[in-house]
Amino acid sequence: MKFKENKERIEGRIYQHDLVIKQVQNQNSDNYGKDFIAGNIEIAVDDAGLNVIPVHFTYVTEITSSGKKNATFTALKKIIDEGKTIVSNGIDEAIKVRVDTALALNDFYTQDDTLVSVKVNEGGFVSIVNELGVENERNTFSADMVITGVSRTEADEEKNIKEPFLTVRGAIFNFRGALLPLDFVVKNPQGMKYFEDLGVSNAEPIYTKVWGRINCETKTTVVQEESAFGEAAVKTYERKTKEWVITGTAKVPYEFGDEEVLTADELTKAMQDREVMLAETKKRSEEYRAQKATNTTAPAATTGVKPANAAKAGTFNF
Repeated sequence: MKFKENKERIEGRIYQHDLVIKQVQNQNSDNYGKDFIAGNIEIAVDDAGLNVIPVHFTYVTEITSSGKKNATFTALKKIIDEGKTIVSNGIDEAIKVRVDTALALNDFYTQDDTLVSVKVNEGGFVSIVNELGVENERNTFSADMVITGVSRTEADEEKNIKEPFLTVRGAIFNFRGALLPLDFVVKNPQGMKYFEDLGVSNAEPIYTKVWGRINCETKTTVVQEESAFGEAAVKTYERKTKEWVITGTAKVPYEFGDEEVLTADELTKAMQDREVMLAETKKRSEEYRAQKATNTTAPAATTGVKPANAAKAGTFNF
Protein backbone atom coordinates (compact mmCIF):
# COMPACT_ATOMS: atom_id res chain seq x y z
CA MET A 1 0.00 0.00 0.00
CA LYS A 2 1.45 3.35 -1.05
CA PHE A 3 1.53 6.33 1.29
CA LYS A 4 -1.91 7.88 1.79
CA GLU A 5 -2.20 11.58 2.46
CA ASN A 6 -3.15 12.62 5.98
CA LYS A 7 -1.87 16.01 7.03
CA GLU A 8 -2.89 19.06 9.03
CA ARG A 9 -1.55 22.60 9.37
CA ILE A 10 -2.38 24.26 12.71
CA GLU A 11 -1.01 27.75 13.14
CA GLY A 12 -1.72 30.42 15.74
CA ARG A 13 -1.07 31.65 19.27
CA ILE A 14 -0.65 29.29 22.21
CA TYR A 15 -3.81 29.49 24.31
CA GLN A 16 -2.45 27.27 27.08
CA HIS A 17 -0.39 24.10 27.51
CA ASP A 18 0.43 21.33 29.97
CA LEU A 19 3.77 20.23 28.49
CA VAL A 20 6.21 18.59 30.89
CA ILE A 21 9.74 17.22 30.65
CA LYS A 22 9.99 13.61 31.83
CA GLN A 23 12.67 10.93 31.98
CA VAL A 24 12.40 7.50 30.40
CA GLN A 25 11.74 5.01 33.24
CA ASN A 26 12.08 1.76 31.32
CA GLN A 27 15.46 0.36 32.33
CA ASN A 28 15.50 -1.91 29.27
CA SER A 29 15.24 1.08 26.92
CA ASP A 30 18.30 2.50 25.15
CA ASN A 31 16.95 5.91 26.23
CA TYR A 32 16.69 5.04 29.94
CA GLY A 33 17.07 8.19 32.04
CA LYS A 34 16.97 10.54 29.05
CA ASP A 35 14.60 13.50 28.77
CA PHE A 36 11.47 13.58 26.65
CA ILE A 37 8.54 15.98 26.42
CA ALA A 38 4.89 14.98 26.65
CA GLY A 39 1.60 16.83 26.97
CA ASN A 40 -0.74 19.09 25.05
CA ILE A 41 -0.65 22.53 23.52
CA GLU A 42 -3.84 24.38 22.66
CA ILE A 43 -3.52 26.77 19.73
CA ALA A 44 -5.89 29.66 19.03
CA VAL A 45 -5.89 29.78 15.24
CA ASP A 46 -8.10 32.86 14.89
CA ASP A 47 -7.26 36.42 15.91
CA ALA A 48 -10.20 36.51 18.34
CA GLY A 49 -8.85 33.50 20.25
CA LEU A 50 -12.09 31.51 19.97
CA ASN A 51 -11.13 28.60 17.70
CA VAL A 52 -8.73 26.69 19.97
CA ILE A 53 -7.29 23.44 18.57
CA PRO A 54 -5.43 20.98 20.83
CA VAL A 55 -2.35 19.04 19.69
CA HIS A 56 -1.10 16.08 21.72
CA PHE A 57 2.53 14.98 22.09
CA THR A 58 3.27 11.55 23.54
CA TYR A 59 7.03 11.23 23.29
CA VAL A 60 9.35 13.93 21.90
CA THR A 61 13.06 13.28 22.46
CA GLU A 62 15.93 15.75 22.33
CA ILE A 63 17.80 13.69 19.74
CA THR A 64 16.13 12.03 16.75
CA SER A 65 16.62 8.38 15.79
CA SER A 66 19.14 9.55 13.17
CA GLY A 67 21.26 11.21 15.87
CA LYS A 68 20.35 14.81 14.99
CA LYS A 69 19.05 17.50 17.33
CA ASN A 70 15.24 17.48 17.36
CA ALA A 71 13.90 20.93 16.39
CA THR A 72 10.45 20.08 17.79
CA PHE A 73 11.96 19.26 21.21
CA THR A 74 13.75 22.62 21.14
CA ALA A 75 10.54 24.47 20.27
CA LEU A 76 8.48 22.70 22.93
CA LYS A 77 11.15 23.33 25.57
CA LYS A 78 11.10 27.02 24.72
CA ILE A 79 7.33 27.01 25.18
CA ILE A 80 7.80 25.38 28.62
CA ASP A 81 10.60 27.77 29.65
CA GLU A 82 9.00 31.01 28.45
CA GLY A 83 5.40 30.01 29.10
CA LYS A 84 3.83 32.95 27.28
CA THR A 85 0.23 31.99 26.53
CA ILE A 86 -3.05 33.79 25.95
CA VAL A 87 -4.34 32.62 29.33
CA SER A 88 -1.32 33.81 31.30
CA ASN A 89 0.03 36.74 29.24
CA GLY A 90 -2.73 37.90 26.90
CA ILE A 91 -3.19 37.46 23.17
CA ASP A 92 -0.59 40.05 22.16
CA GLU A 93 2.30 38.38 24.01
CA ALA A 94 1.41 34.74 23.41
CA ILE A 95 3.97 32.64 21.53
CA LYS A 96 3.10 32.05 17.87
CA VAL A 97 3.57 28.53 16.53
CA ARG A 98 3.08 26.45 13.40
CA VAL A 99 2.42 22.71 13.72
CA ASP A 100 2.46 20.30 10.80
CA THR A 101 0.76 17.19 12.10
CA ALA A 102 -1.75 14.47 11.20
CA LEU A 103 -5.18 13.30 12.26
CA ALA A 104 -5.25 10.24 14.52
CA LEU A 105 -7.70 8.28 16.67
CA ASN A 106 -7.55 7.72 20.41
CA ASP A 107 -9.26 4.34 20.80
CA PHE A 108 -10.33 3.15 24.25
CA TYR A 109 -13.02 1.06 25.94
CA THR A 110 -15.38 2.30 28.65
CA GLN A 111 -16.34 0.37 31.80
CA ASP A 112 -19.16 -1.35 29.90
CA ASP A 113 -16.77 -2.34 27.06
CA THR A 114 -18.09 0.27 24.65
CA LEU A 115 -15.50 1.33 22.07
CA VAL A 116 -14.86 5.08 21.93
CA SER A 117 -12.74 6.53 19.10
CA VAL A 118 -11.89 10.20 19.50
CA LYS A 119 -10.26 12.30 16.77
CA VAL A 120 -6.95 13.81 17.94
CA ASN A 121 -4.18 15.86 16.37
CA GLU A 122 -1.13 13.78 17.22
CA GLY A 123 2.48 15.00 17.37
CA GLY A 124 4.11 16.52 14.33
CA PHE A 125 6.71 19.18 13.62
CA VAL A 126 6.55 22.37 15.71
CA SER A 127 8.05 25.72 14.71
CA ILE A 128 7.98 29.00 16.62
CA VAL A 129 7.21 31.81 14.15
CA ASN A 130 7.20 35.60 14.19
CA GLU A 131 4.24 36.09 11.87
CA LEU A 132 1.09 34.11 11.18
CA GLY A 133 -0.38 33.30 7.80
CA VAL A 134 -3.82 34.22 6.46
CA GLU A 135 -6.41 33.51 9.15
CA ASN A 136 -8.57 31.08 7.15
CA GLU A 137 -5.50 28.99 6.24
CA ARG A 138 -4.30 28.34 9.80
CA ASN A 139 -6.51 25.32 10.55
CA THR A 140 -6.47 23.10 7.46
CA PHE A 141 -6.49 19.36 6.83
CA SER A 142 -6.31 17.12 3.77
CA ALA A 143 -6.66 13.35 3.53
CA ASP A 144 -7.19 10.48 1.13
CA MET A 145 -10.50 8.98 2.24
CA VAL A 146 -12.43 5.79 1.51
CA ILE A 147 -16.05 6.97 1.69
CA THR A 148 -18.65 4.34 2.57
CA GLY A 149 -21.72 6.40 3.45
CA VAL A 150 -23.32 9.81 3.87
CA SER A 151 -26.26 11.00 5.96
CA ARG A 152 -28.08 14.33 6.10
CA THR A 153 -29.10 16.15 9.28
CA GLU A 154 -31.72 18.86 8.91
CA ALA A 155 -31.86 22.11 10.87
CA ASP A 156 -33.72 21.75 14.18
CA GLU A 157 -34.27 24.65 16.57
CA GLU A 158 -35.18 22.38 19.49
CA LYS A 159 -31.86 20.53 19.12
CA ASN A 160 -30.00 23.80 18.49
CA ILE A 161 -29.03 22.70 14.95
CA LYS A 162 -28.99 26.01 13.10
CA GLU A 163 -28.26 24.72 9.59
CA PRO A 164 -28.45 21.42 7.71
CA PHE A 165 -25.25 19.45 7.26
CA LEU A 166 -24.01 16.20 5.80
CA THR A 167 -21.98 13.58 7.64
CA VAL A 168 -19.48 11.78 5.38
CA ARG A 169 -18.44 8.42 6.84
CA GLY A 170 -15.47 6.30 5.90
CA ALA A 171 -11.81 5.92 6.77
CA ILE A 172 -8.39 7.45 6.23
CA PHE A 173 -4.91 6.07 7.00
CA ASN A 174 -2.04 7.07 9.26
CA PHE A 175 1.62 7.05 8.18
CA ARG A 176 1.93 3.38 9.15
CA GLY A 177 -0.96 2.47 6.85
CA ALA A 178 -3.32 1.74 9.76
CA LEU A 179 -7.02 2.25 9.08
CA LEU A 180 -8.73 5.14 10.90
CA PRO A 181 -12.55 4.92 10.65
CA LEU A 182 -14.07 8.37 11.14
CA ASP A 183 -16.41 10.95 9.70
CA PHE A 184 -16.23 14.51 8.44
CA VAL A 185 -18.88 17.19 8.02
CA VAL A 186 -20.04 19.07 4.89
CA LYS A 187 -22.03 22.31 5.23
CA ASN A 188 -21.72 23.82 1.75
CA PRO A 189 -25.03 23.11 -0.12
CA GLN A 190 -23.22 22.25 -3.36
CA GLY A 191 -20.85 19.99 -1.46
CA MET A 192 -23.74 18.25 0.27
CA LYS A 193 -25.39 17.55 -3.08
CA TYR A 194 -22.12 16.30 -4.58
CA PHE A 195 -21.55 13.71 -1.86
CA GLU A 196 -25.20 12.62 -1.78
CA ASP A 197 -25.12 12.07 -5.55
CA LEU A 198 -22.11 9.73 -5.29
CA GLY A 199 -24.35 6.88 -4.20
CA VAL A 200 -21.69 5.31 -1.99
CA SER A 201 -22.25 2.28 0.24
CA ASN A 202 -20.24 -0.26 2.23
CA ALA A 203 -20.22 -2.52 -0.83
CA GLU A 204 -19.43 0.28 -3.30
CA PRO A 205 -17.12 2.83 -1.67
CA ILE A 206 -15.49 5.83 -3.30
CA TYR A 207 -11.80 6.59 -2.73
CA THR A 208 -10.89 10.25 -3.12
CA LYS A 209 -9.01 13.19 -1.65
CA VAL A 210 -10.86 15.64 0.62
CA TRP A 211 -9.72 18.80 2.36
CA GLY A 212 -11.12 21.41 4.70
CA ARG A 213 -10.83 23.21 8.03
CA ILE A 214 -10.71 22.21 11.69
CA ASN A 215 -13.06 24.03 14.06
CA CYS A 216 -12.83 23.60 17.84
CA GLU A 217 -15.00 26.08 19.69
CA THR A 218 -16.72 26.47 23.05
CA LYS A 219 -20.41 27.28 22.75
CA THR A 220 -22.14 28.93 25.69
CA THR A 221 -25.84 28.54 26.45
CA VAL A 222 -27.58 30.70 29.06
CA VAL A 223 -30.76 29.33 30.63
CA GLN A 224 -32.93 31.60 32.76
CA GLU A 225 -35.48 30.17 35.18
CA GLU A 226 -38.12 32.66 36.30
CA SER A 227 -38.85 32.94 40.02
CA ALA A 228 -42.19 33.57 41.76
CA PHE A 229 -40.44 36.49 43.43
CA GLY A 230 -37.06 38.18 43.37
CA GLU A 231 -34.38 37.55 40.77
CA ALA A 232 -34.52 34.80 38.18
CA ALA A 233 -32.06 31.88 38.43
CA VAL A 234 -29.51 32.05 35.62
CA LYS A 235 -27.41 29.03 34.63
CA THR A 236 -24.63 29.02 32.06
CA TYR A 237 -23.62 25.85 30.22
CA GLU A 238 -20.50 25.43 28.09
CA ARG A 239 -20.15 22.79 25.39
CA LYS A 240 -16.97 22.20 23.43
CA THR A 241 -17.42 21.22 19.79
CA LYS A 242 -14.88 19.73 17.37
CA GLU A 243 -15.54 19.59 13.64
CA TRP A 244 -13.48 18.65 10.62
CA VAL A 245 -15.45 20.43 7.87
CA ILE A 246 -14.84 19.38 4.25
CA THR A 247 -14.60 22.42 1.98
CA GLY A 248 -13.37 20.69 -1.18
CA THR A 249 -12.67 17.37 -2.88
CA ALA A 250 -10.84 16.10 -5.94
CA LYS A 251 -12.74 16.47 -9.22
CA VAL A 252 -11.96 12.88 -10.15
CA PRO A 253 -11.86 10.12 -7.48
CA TYR A 254 -8.98 7.64 -7.36
CA GLU A 255 -9.27 4.31 -9.16
CA PHE A 256 -10.20 2.14 -6.20
CA GLY A 257 -9.09 -1.41 -6.98
CA ASP A 258 -6.01 -0.36 -8.96
CA GLU A 259 -2.86 -2.00 -7.58
CA GLU A 260 -1.05 1.35 -7.84
CA VAL A 261 -3.73 3.02 -5.72
CA LEU A 262 -5.65 0.83 -3.24
CA THR A 263 -7.11 -2.64 -3.69
CA ALA A 264 -10.04 -4.33 -1.96
CA ASP A 265 -7.64 -6.90 -0.49
CA GLU A 266 -5.42 -4.18 0.98
CA LEU A 267 -8.43 -2.44 2.51
CA THR A 268 -9.72 -5.73 3.91
CA LYS A 269 -6.29 -6.46 5.42
CA ALA A 270 -6.24 -2.99 7.02
CA MET A 271 -9.68 -3.68 8.53
CA GLN A 272 -8.52 -7.02 9.92
CA ASP A 273 -5.37 -5.41 11.38
CA ARG A 274 -7.54 -2.84 13.14
CA GLU A 275 -9.76 -5.57 14.59
CA VAL A 276 -6.67 -7.28 16.02
CA MET A 277 -5.44 -3.97 17.48
CA LEU A 278 -8.85 -3.28 19.06
CA ALA A 279 -9.00 -6.80 20.52
CA GLU A 280 -5.60 -6.24 22.14
CA THR A 281 -6.67 -2.79 23.38
CA LYS A 282 -9.81 -4.27 24.91
CA LYS A 283 -7.83 -7.07 26.59
CA ARG A 284 -5.40 -4.56 28.13
CA SER A 285 -8.35 -2.51 29.37
CA GLU A 286 -9.95 -5.57 30.98
CA GLU A 287 -6.66 -6.60 32.60
CA TYR A 288 -6.12 -3.08 33.94
CA ARG A 289 -9.59 -3.04 35.50
CA ALA A 290 -9.03 -6.48 37.00
CA GLN A 291 -5.70 -5.36 38.44
CA LYS A 292 -7.28 -2.24 39.89
CA ALA A 293 -10.12 -4.26 41.43
CA THR A 294 -7.95 -6.93 43.02
CA ASN A 295 -4.87 -4.75 43.67
CA THR A 296 -2.66 -7.49 42.21
CA THR A 297 -0.24 -7.49 39.33
CA ALA A 298 -2.07 -8.01 36.03
CA PRO A 299 -0.82 -10.76 33.70
CA ALA A 300 1.13 -9.62 30.68
CA ALA A 301 -0.97 -8.76 27.64
CA THR A 302 -0.96 -11.52 25.06
CA THR A 303 -0.20 -10.93 21.43
CA GLY A 304 -1.70 -12.28 18.27
CA VAL A 305 -5.32 -11.84 19.42
CA LYS A 306 -7.75 -12.90 16.71
CA PRO A 307 -10.56 -10.49 15.76
CA ALA A 308 -14.06 -11.71 16.54
CA ASN A 309 -15.32 -11.02 13.04
CA ALA A 310 -12.87 -10.93 10.15
CA ALA A 311 -13.90 -8.61 7.32
CA LYS A 312 -14.77 -10.06 3.95
CA ALA A 313 -13.54 -8.45 0.76
CA GLY A 314 -16.26 -6.28 -0.74
CA THR A 315 -17.99 -5.28 2.51
CA PHE A 316 -16.24 -2.41 4.21
CA ASN A 317 -18.11 -1.82 7.46
CA PHE A 318 -16.31 0.95 9.29
